[in-house]
Amino acid sequence: MATLSSVTFARFEVQVALQYEFDIRDVGTNFSTGYIPIGAKEPEQYPQAFYGTEVFEVNDALRSKVMSFAKDVKLADSPTAAAFRKKYPDAPANQPPALVACDGATSDVYYSGPTLGTAFDNFTSLITNGTAKYCATAQEDSAILEGLLRGAKARLVDFGRIILMRTAADFDRPPPDITPYQLLFYTDQGGFLPSLENLALVGVPIVQGIVNEWAQAFESGIKATNYIGDIFGTLGGRPDFGPYPYFGEA
Repeated sequence: MATLSSVTFARFEVQVALQYEFDIRDVGTNFSTGYIPIGAKEPEQYPQAFYGTEVFEVNDALRSKVMSFAKDVKLADSPTAAAFRKKYPDAPANQPPALVACDGATSDVYYSGPTLGTAFDNFTSLITNGTAKYCATAQEDSAILEGLLRGAKARLVDFGRIILMRTAADFDRPPPDITPYQLLFYTDQGGFLPSLENLALVGVPIVQGIVNEWAQAFESGIKATNYIGDIFGTLGGRPDFGPYPYFGEA
């Protein structure tokens, strides 16, 4: 979905580790992961119980608008990052950094490797009824969004004005011939400094665009054309993800 030093803009943020967890060595060979959705008994079953922070969806029209302000920005890169990307056989991992519309995965655990990455890919798709595809990982975004949701419920925050922008400082899965352990602890991927630079390179024209179009567009807000909020519909409206769409209930 994205590569090193890319700038990502999410519509969905999924708390991927909010599940039952077993050590993969304790669940036998029938399962490919030790993560099982709450209330379910197998990894591919939809959750049967919810805390409310599993998924947040933000304003897709706003996302498209602000991305247009930065579409011509030349992103920063480094020779080390460019060389490391070439170790991957497939696109987009082996391509230059870009602006990417995709989704985010939040986990308290800083994870690495294809086993967890694939499991969280699958959960992201499952919990959003096949809509979301994560391309950026985070540890704090779901907590921040829950705080903003409560602010919106108290009429102190406009949830429709949230932008989820994140840069990719490193890969969550290694290329061939490098182990996840080596990737996390002993590999210089070269993406950290360019990712910091790209936050400013992309963020500044977005701020300038908002200021320049404040009176005609942003003062009243960019109207959302999609559902925004949490899995419970706390702010009103019907979620386009979650148990009701999944199970086909009215």
